[in-house]
Amino acid sequence: MSNMNDDVVIRVENVKKHFKVYPDKGKTLKDKVLFRHRNRYELREVLKGISFEVKRGEAIGLIGKNGCGKSTTLKMLTKILRPNEGTIEIKGRVSSLIELGAGFHPDLTGRENIYINASIFGIKAKEVDERLDDIIRFSELEEYIDNPVRTYSSGMYMRLAFAVAINVDADVLLIDEILAVGDVSFQTKCFEKLKEIKAKGTTIVIVSHAMSQIEQICDRCIWIEEGLILEEGKAREIGERYLASMEEKRLEKKEKEFQEKLENSKGLDEIKSGEVCVEEEVKRESETEDVPKEKLPAFCDSMAVRMGKRDVEIVDFAILNSEGENVLVLHTGEQIEAVIKYRVNVDKVKVDCRFGISRDDGVHCYGSSSYGDEGDYKELSGMGEIHFIIHDLNLLPGKYFIDIGLRDEEQIACDIIKKVREMQITLSNTKESGIVSMKHKWL
Repeated sequence: MSNMNDDVVIRVENVKKHFKVYPDKGKTLKDKVLFRHRNRYELREVLKGISFEVKRGEAIGLIGKNGCGKSTTLKMLTKILRPNEGTIEIKGRVSSLIELGAGFHPDLTGRENIYINASIFGIKAKEVDERLDDIIRFSELEEYIDNPVRTYSSGMYMRLAFAVAINVDADVLLIDEILAVGDVSFQTKCFEKLKEIKAKGTTIVIVSHAMSQIEQICDRCIWIEEGLILEEGKAREIGERYLASMEEKRLEKKEKEFQEKLENSKGLDEIKSGEVCVEEEVKRESETEDVPKEKLPAFCDSMAVRMGKRDVEIVDFAILNSEGENVLVLHTGEQIEAVIKYRVNVDKVKVDCRFGISRDDGVHCYGSSSYGDEGDYKELSGMGEIHFIIHDLNLLPGKYFIDIGLRDEEQIACDIIKKVREMQITLSNTKESGIVSMKHKWL
């Protein structure tokens, strides 16, 4: 500790942590003797060597996906866990909110638990006496303070635990996700209190998935990925990159699931006229008034709603990106092509083709009609395809739904499918907000 700078309160140097994972550990002495192979384990590395420093009065946030090692890091700072390698040095008194209600005895009252919880932080009963009124007042539990804490809700647990932790005049305050509990007014009160104690010189380390909390309180962010520090810097900048990375991974997963769905269903080019007609005729012959609503075809999303008299019907649909691939995830500004495959069930029919886009909250974003654009109806017969190209998809990142439809000359629905497909617009470099991107410049 002697070689630590006066301004540095926490120093973590090349810390590594692993756990033994037993796939089928014997629970009794008999199991351990007779089934020794059950005692085999594998070492799971949670932290692979992380180093960072925290200065006095600084607030930092530890972020990363579940299992990356951020909560393990916090537990080692509190000395609940010890590193397998490396060193951790902390100056001063440490107060922590690691787990909701940790250190509380369920059968004791709130008042009694204040004394027990404070003693864990090294606070003597005399000091607690001096601060008791402040703790109870902050927790807003005056009416319940002499009730057993087992009768408390999770929010009441959180209020009491937080009230104790911030009233022990700690040099370092460690918080793990606990601010997610409680009503909005109390959360606001907690944020204000954290800012206040930070201004007085208390060092704060927070683990949270809520970037809004991190940005409000923290000066700096440390992004842990697979047991290593991936990036660290200003909270807002690192937070934006972290959220963009998480969104990208989420969309990659959705795209993979979508492609698997395509592989398990007939592709756009694999539908044969005779095969489809036979399947549809068998279905129609088997339908009666008592049969429930028809099953949606494979190209439709589960949320799709279909209606129409079916003089002409849609038998397949795809959204192609600029590479001609049938995808779920698209990019702002790229060209897309909607392909509607149809079958006419009468000799011939004239139709108005419709294409629309709505946001996932129901806001209508765009709509186009072939009759509106061309001033005439399309005459269709047999089987074929209709193509609709958008040269510059200017929608900003978000989740959208596609509506497609065919109406006859009387504007009666032949086949309309609302929310036929989900469409995800991926994050781009734009800092614009709203629904659409617009070409612009500042002068």
